[in-house]
Amino acid sequence: MALRPEHELHHRRRGRNMGLLAVLVAFAALVFGLTIAKIGNGDMMEGFDHQPRTSVLPREETPAPPATDAATTAPATPITGEDQ
Repeated sequence: MALRPEHELHHRRRGRNMGLLAVLVAFAALVFGLTIAKIGNGDMMEGFDHQPRTSVLPREETPAPPATDAATTAPATPITGEDQ
């Protein structure tokens, strides 16, 4: 018994499947490329929260508060005759 030749329907279906395979591979390559580009540019990003890592940023010098000669009191502290 001889094998039957492939039907035209199978030939067309194989062509569509190959086209779909090409589209899916292109989509996967696009997603992979975008992921690599984002990771490559986001070296200051945390893993899941996408916030800059403050541990990597340089420390800012905070200026010392200005010195005052006057005595200071806590807020809502009544001023008595001794404080004046």
